Amino acid sequence: MKKITIAIDGFSSTGKSTVAKQIANHLGYVYVDSGAMYRAVTYYAMQQGFIDVNHFDIEGLVANLKTIDIRFKFNNKFGFAEVYLNDMNIENDIRTLEVSSFVSKVAEISEVRQKLVEQQKQLGKDGGVVMDGRDIGTVVFTDAELKLFMTASAETRAERRYSELIERGDAVTYEAVLKNVQERDYIDSHRKDSPLTKAKDAIQIDNSNMTLQEQFDKILELVNVTLENVN
Repeated sequence: MKKITIAIDGFSSTGKSTVAKQIANHLGYVYVDSGAMYRAVTYYAMQQGFIDVNHFDIEGLVANLKTIDIRFKFNNKFGFAEVYLNDMNIENDIRTLEVSSFVSKVAEISEVRQKLVEQQKQLGKDGGVVMDGRDIGTVVFTDAELKLFMTASAETRAERRYSELIERGDAVTYEAVLKNVQERDYIDSHRKDSPLTKAKDAIQIDNSNMTLQEQFDKILELVNVTLENVN
């Protein structure tokens, strides 16, 4: 049976990564979290002093892109691939609200996008991949057999993200998370290079009122139909 490529795009905190992992595990496909790659570059920029609340040294970051090595290594204990930056596990470090507050600005940089899109295309060149992000169906895998676009209200997404961060033990407020979600929506949708937009052939799924199980069942149904059509 031919393996397909599944591209999942959408706004932040719409559960793209969660359902992408579920589908990949169910099918035995490779899962790639493209957003984690941008978070890794953002974390690097923060650690090197290229970005903070007062400035962003874009030239400095671009000049050092060649020193950034991002890899995914499967953790058998937890059952998913973790992100490594220059051989250091940064899976937890990149999931903070602080990284979230800078990642859209870093993702705007054309040189950053070029570097990561090249890697993403290599990871998915043989099919059998589920990848989620902002431009997977519009830029990375324009010929993907199945394209999905996830959306939900900003308030719903902020509540989900807030709950995740509180559960992790982060000291955040709902208001701060909502502001971050809204700011990222604007930046992602208005950047000049590969703005967040729904591909013409993508299927939109609003999961504002869906449970995780309902979302998984809906998308698995679409996957099965697609597999039937290509085999």
